[in-house]
Amino acid sequence: MSAENITYNGQADAPANNRIWRGRLTFVMAAAGSAVGLGNLWKFPYIAGENGGGAFVLVYLACILLFGIPLLMAEIGIGRATRLNAVDAFGNLAGKAGASKGWKAIGGLAICTSYLILSFYIVVAGWCLYYFWITANGTFNTAGTTIDTAFTGGTFENLLGDPVTLIIFSVIFLLITFSIISSGIEKGIEKAINWLMPSLMLMLAVLIGYSAANGNFEAAVDFLFSADFSKLSSEAIFIAVGHSFFTLSLASAAIITYGAYMPANSSITKTAFAVAGIDTLVALTAGLAIFPLVFQYGLEPGAGPGLMFISLPLIFSDMPYGQLFGSLFFFMLFIAALTSAISLMEPTVAWLERRFNLRRKTAAGLTTLSLWIVSLGTVFSLNIWNSPVFFGKTFFDALDYLTANVFMSFGAMATAVFCGFALRQPQLEAMFSTDPKAIPVFRVVIRYVVPAFVAVLVISAF
Repeated sequence: MSAENITYNGQADAPANNRIWRGRLTFVMAAAGSAVGLGNLWKFPYIAGENGGGAFVLVYLACILLFGIPLLMAEIGIGRATRLNAVDAFGNLAGKAGASKGWKAIGGLAICTSYLILSFYIVVAGWCLYYFWITANGTFNTAGTTIDTAFTGGTFENLLGDPVTLIIFSVIFLLITFSIISSGIEKGIEKAINWLMPSLMLMLAVLIGYSAANGNFEAAVDFLFSADFSKLSSEAIFIAVGHSFFTLSLASAAIITYGAYMPANSSITKTAFAVAGIDTLVALTAGLAIFPLVFQYGLEPGAGPGLMFISLPLIFSDMPYGQLFGSLFFFMLFIAALTSAISLMEPTVAWLERRFNLRRKTAAGLTTLSLWIVSLGTVFSLNIWNSPVFFGKTFFDALDYLTANVFMSFGAMATAVFCGFALRQPQLEAMFSTDPKAIPVFRVVIRYVVPAFVAVLVISAF
């Protein structure tokens, strides 16, 4: 019997390598873990509060419904219908539809996007590990030490200016990611996600309770949820469109790759709504964990990385059990970064396995080694190589700009055109085998609504 015909968990269409999630819930948690990243824990609560609170959240949810979820469904469907990596998935469906095999390039672009994002993401994730370590060992709670913004700001600046420390902690984070990916789907990714996501939720709940007891919870709720429609400017709508796109890990091959391991009997529509719901819930509850403390101490909520690595350590140094809860906070950031990193590495590893017939550990090892080499560009751009290399941007800023504003936008547009115009009815039926009634609505939205949203996104970016 050929490998392709072996059934797995009763499914005749399981991947040739027999990799598949144990159930729909595991896929939901994995995809939500991909979507929930560092940006969710500070950026979304801030932009929501600054752009109308509850009014912005309503616009954001509309964007998720009209734009994010259709693309999420498309990518899940492409992966599950083919059981292949992103490159071969596009090629397979294009071939069956009688379209050009050149569509494979879209899958290649998506894998390239996830790889480049991860190359600088591991450096930022290393910051979280470093801060977990120094917070746990009492750096910000040392008796006799004056802890002020000069101290916390200097600590952060010293970190960015120290390439050796940056490399050490980014390598630690990268090796943790490698150990999970190289262990496979069931023993590695699935097992890790089943622990990491519930742990993230639990830590968020604990931190919300801590913030409610020690911070200005009422001000945080007002900031996040009071609907102020006067702040809903065109710029605010652009922000909502952009964040709804980037928050779901779209156009980065992660969802296509995870979709290839999705059980055949799971509803794509219900799954997409569940993933988007969890992602939004985590983002909003993160605001309830952070902003009560921010408002209690009269700090600026929109300080971005400075809020996490300069302002919050100052707060934790002055609060009851600050060392414990500060450590918990930075460990939560580490977990959020890790769930995203796993999903960003998997597309490259899956492609290398099939393209060059490599063992999983070999593919994961090659990916890890090359990522470390590329990540050095980001590390050095923060200190000894802090000079413009591309349109006035440093290496780090250039990668961030290209992936977020060029590669992902183009990939999303191409995916919408592919599903809306290149694919025929049989391919759509294969993608939505569990949701055939969703096809007519999906086709209209993916053809006309999604491209319009991407166009808005591109206009706002430039």
